[in-house]
Amino acid sequence: MSNLEELINAIQIEAQSADFPLDIPVYESAQKNPTKPILYYGNLKSNVCFFGRDLGRDEVIAGQPLIGASGTLVRQGFYQAIYKESTNDKDKLMAVCDRLLLTNTVPYKPPENKAYGVRVKRRFRPFIEQLLTIHWQGNHIITLGTEAFKWFEPYTDKETFNQFWADKDHRYQKSIQVTLNATDNQGNLVKKQTLISPLPHPSPLNQRYYRLFPGMLQARLANLEF
Repeated sequence: MSNLEELINAIQIEAQSADFPLDIPVYESAQKNPTKPILYYGNLKSNVCFFGRDLGRDEVIAGQPLIGASGTLVRQGFYQAIYKESTNDKDKLMAVCDRLLLTNTVPYKPPENKAYGVRVKRRFRPFIEQLLTIHWQGNHIITLGTEAFKWFEPYTDKETFNQFWADKDHRYQKSIQVTLNATDNQGNLVKKQTLISPLPHPSPLNQRYYRLFPGMLQARLANLEF
């Protein structure tokens, strides 16, 4: 069994250890085990990670993060940055995942798409830390939405972090350096310097930024190697 399989099993054991909000009907309709995490999709050797809040219905059905309406915008934007053309071809959009990693703050779907609270995020944080610090080889994360960005607050000076986010005119153009850390299976502390570049969440409900998101994503990707 690989270390990654051990990580996924450990998440499921934690999920089974105590109740927390889960959208059981969606998992049942998709014929999926609700305690089995949908941890990531893509290439663990990629340089770029897109980091969302949590899973939606489409993600549960497909068994991978960021594949619904918002995730499709992300994949389309990534394809555009690579090939300098747009596409709606599902196979082509799936193929771009060879160059990126997709994951979330919590690898489960909350009921009614309501954000998970601090306790649930804290409960699953050590596992996400292991994924990003130990298993993923990249060092540039693009966060999608406020919840996703603020997940990284513990990994840098709190005052610096808050000042960065308070700059509403520039926070979606700038990036902030953090030091991720995780404990491996032998109890050793592993650290990794990582650059965090926030973007607004590309949901159709986000009226302020939805139409702007494709251009904002292209501006981010123009400064990256992938």
